[in-house]
Amino acid sequence: MTAPPPLPPDAAPPAHSERGPVRTRAPLPDVLRGLALLGILLVNAQDFAGFREWTQTGLDRAVQVLTDVLANGRFISIFAMLFGWGAAGLLQRQGIAIFLRRHLVLLAVGSLHFMLVWHGDIISLYAVLAFLLLATARLTARGLVTLAAVLGAWWLGLGLLEGFAALAQGLGAARFTGLPALFAGQTYPEVVSGRTDEFLGDLIGGGLYNGAWLLSLLSLGAAAGRAGVLLRPHDHPRLLRGLALWGLLTGLPLGALLAWLNTRGDYASGLLAIPVRMGGGLASALGYVGVIGLLTVRERLGPLRAFAAGGRVAMSNYIAQSLIMTAIFYPYAGAQFGQWGAALSVGLALIVGLLQLPISVWWLRRFGTGPLEWLVRRVVYWK
Repeated sequence: MTAPPPLPPDAAPPAHSERGPVRTRAPLPDVLRGLALLGILLVNAQDFAGFREWTQTGLDRAVQVLTDVLANGRFISIFAMLFGWGAAGLLQRQGIAIFLRRHLVLLAVGSLHFMLVWHGDIISLYAVLAFLLLATARLTARGLVTLAAVLGAWWLGLGLLEGFAALAQGLGAARFTGLPALFAGQTYPEVVSGRTDEFLGDLIGGGLYNGAWLLSLLSLGAAAGRAGVLLRPHDHPRLLRGLALWGLLTGLPLGALLAWLNTRGDYASGLLAIPVRMGGGLASALGYVGVIGLLTVRERLGPLRAFAAGGRVAMSNYIAQSLIMTAIFYPYAGAQFGQWGAALSVGLALIVGLLQLPISVWWLRRFGTGPLEWLVRRVVYWK
């Protein structure tokens, strides 16, 4: 008699019936992943469209403020924690060989995404940093939370010191935009060539500059996996209530501070916005996890369940978002880069993200998994 196949990363522990164990899919990870995907797209609309936050006025400014308070830094934190949760779970269930193979494949996928589609790829950097999780394989949930706290506090502290130092020096330099260097008439081969030249430097630089913070998020996700918070939220109502209360009480004021900093075009404000964005983003992210976790416990997810399908094909949807948005804004296609403000750009992102939900439902019913998810699994497991 052969052993049953391993549970997928977001499968709930098996229930039992007269016919043996019955595996059901836990809704919370998929819903969180689907929501995070939409929230990331709303924030990335600024990069795709090429507008500067601090130049927005009227309705555009109002939309930018709402984006900063409710989404900026929030959903990318959820996504990173879910990545760490999945990576740690894979290592525990499948062992180091499959872990290494999967993350090498993800590194390849992310690298191609960066060079061929969009410079804002996060998959490649997450895949590289996931290798560092191997050193945490024997840590308990408490140990992982402690590691995350130390790394996160160190990174935030350095960021705040850098920002306040620039403020004290009264540097009048203009704020760094971070936008891609695109110009009218630029061809697709020219854009790809530029991104290819930048890729390795960006990957190494991103790892050195943001590595401690991202590793803290991955560690928090791994801790959630050790404790079973996402697969068994019914066992953790007190924790979820604490996350919801204190996460939102901390994160929302910091989101308001970020919105104010993003109305200013000076260099120091730009530096201070980075730790405020990520620190407040993590707090709100934990608050959102707490709220949605409590709704899951009380079986009151309601319309939020629609995001589960998008979360199950997150990689395919993420790459599709880049293809759609660059086709509209980049000079080799729609050539709208720099022409739209926050209201139209975020509105378009909202439409794209919501349309992906029914398409994901249809695709899953027909094929059972996303196209990129299928390809990655084929390569990783060689079958």
